[in-house]
Amino acid sequence: MKSMHHQNYPLDNRNSFALAATAKDIYLLNSLQQLQQLATSLPEHFYILGGGSNTLFIEDYQGTVICPEFKGIAVTETDADYKLHVASGENWHQLVQHCLANNMPGLENLALIPGNCGAAPIQNIGAYGVEFADICDYVDWFEFSSHKVRRLSKAECLFAYRDSIFKNSLKNKGVICAVGISLKKQWLPVLKYQGLNTLGEKPTPKQVFDKVIAIRQSKLPDPDILPNAGSFFKNPIVDKASYQALVKQYPMMPAYPQVNGKMKLAAGWLIDQCQLKGASVGGAAVHKLQALVLINENNASGQDIIALARLVKQTVKNKFQVNIEPEVRFITHCGEQQIEDIG
Repeated sequence: MKSMHHQNYPLDNRNSFALAATAKDIYLLNSLQQLQQLATSLPEHFYILGGGSNTLFIEDYQGTVICPEFKGIAVTETDADYKLHVASGENWHQLVQHCLANNMPGLENLALIPGNCGAAPIQNIGAYGVEFADICDYVDWFEFSSHKVRRLSKAECLFAYRDSIFKNSLKNKGVICAVGISLKKQWLPVLKYQGLNTLGEKPTPKQVFDKVIAIRQSKLPDPDILPNAGSFFKNPIVDKASYQALVKQYPMMPAYPQVNGKMKLAAGWLIDQCQLKGASVGGAAVHKLQALVLINENNASGQDIIALARLVKQTVKNKFQVNIEPEVRFITHCGEQQIEDIG
């Protein structure tokens, strides 16, 4: 166990906000056997960390960080589909590139989403009209209590907008080891999203991939240059009555109908309307080009980013009477906390 266990471990290279925090203990796991061994004496306080693209360490974490770094991509075929079995430690964007290079399109709308494949089902990552749930076959999940790997079907994952069973009843009960992805051989481009609908009737998968990357790069700063966690806030979903009241006042407000009759609003637009682009607290700032992104502009502390997030949240609430919730997870010295509960 020694080689994979480290103490007082720096986390600045393991979170895309590049915050200078440490973990009291960390386990870097690259085999199921190591995970099973750790589960026999599981620490009381732990946090499971993937690529760190959705995690904000506000301060040094006094518990144990568990990093599943399993690797491997296996492909089988049926008449209709390519079936991929992808280990949780694989990088998501590299998987998208791998599929494209091997003539297995279907993931290109999800290009350039930061993080590892094991986080994709937790968040039910999505972009440009496609969600992980659309291509998910199953999730292999190691259960701490039984020390066994369970295979959850797509239906059992209870996917919803930026949500899944892994954020709720299964949270901290185990670790995602692998994901099963199904890509149709009869590829159909998803072009309904603004910006992709200019590609014409029959673009190639590579053209869709290139366009998604161009749009993302024009909107989102590169975390290697300006540390950030991508979209900081979820797009809020409101009922019809609230939407109708808002659209009377703001006829240009973008909104997207949901299956349950509710409407999804664009958090970035709401923040932009509050003229918060460029707003800063300490070393943290709202990105000047994309209001949905908070950045570590100048050696920000976790507290700077929290204070800025609260400012944005409150300003939007005051102007629109709409609650925007962070997509990012906040880790204090004692573990994960909601933004409202952090002192």
